[in-house]
Amino acid sequence: MPEIEIVRTNRKSMSLKIGSGGKLIFRVPANIDDGTIRKILAKNSAWINKKSDELAKEHQLFRAKEYVNGEGFPYLGAYYKLKVVDKQDLPIKFDRGFFISNKALPEARELIINWYKDAARLKIPERVRWYAQKRRLSFNKVNITDSRKRLASCSPSGNLNFSWRLIMAPLGVIDYAVVHELIHLVEKNHTKEFWVKIKLMLPDYEKYKEWLKKNGYLLNI
Repeated sequence: MPEIEIVRTNRKSMSLKIGSGGKLIFRVPANIDDGTIRKILAKNSAWINKKSDELAKEHQLFRAKEYVNGEGFPYLGAYYKLKVVDKQDLPIKFDRGFFISNKALPEARELIINWYKDAARLKIPERVRWYAQKRRLSFNKVNITDSRKRLASCSPSGNLNFSWRLIMAPLGVIDYAVVHELIHLVEKNHTKEFWVKIKLMLPDYEKYKEWLKKNGYLLNI
C-alpha cells in the first residue's frame, strides 16, 4: 500500500485519491476517528493497490529529459526531435524539430519551457475565440498558467485559465479543454446538461477526455 496522507476537512463526504509520487490522499470529515479511517482503508485496499500499480507504470513510462541529440519533445500531440547545433543566431529555434545552440545547453529546459509558453499563448487563445464565437459565449480573458495539477479552469469572473503544458497535447485535447471551460461559463457544475452542451460543440469529446485520463501525466518535461 502506498504512503497515506490523511486530510481532515469540513466536508461531509470522504474521498480517496492517488496523488503525485504515489501518495494516497484520503480526505475525511473532521469528526471521523482513526479507527474508522483504518477500516475504510482496509476495505478499499484492492482499489488502492491497483491505482498505486498503475501510477508506478506511468512513472516508468515518463522519463526525465536529458536534452541530448535525438530526444523527442511533444508539441500538439506529435514528437519532435531535439538537435544540438554549434552555430545558431538564437538559443532555440523550431522548424519541424527543436534546434538548440550548444552554448545554450545549460539552459535547455528553461528555453524549451519558454518556447512552449509562447506557443500556448498563441494557439490556446485562438481556439478559445473560435469556439466562443461559435457558441456566442463571452469570457473575460485567457490566462496561460504554470499549473501542474489543473490543466484548465474557469474563474467566477469569467477568466479562462490554461496550463502551458496543454500545448504538448493533440489539438483535439486542447479543444476539449477549451470547450469544457467555455461551457462552465453557463453551466457551473458537471450536470447532464453540461455534458450535452459539450457534445453539441465537440461531438467526439469523449475520446479526448479519455486521452487526458490516460496520457495527462506525459504533459511534462
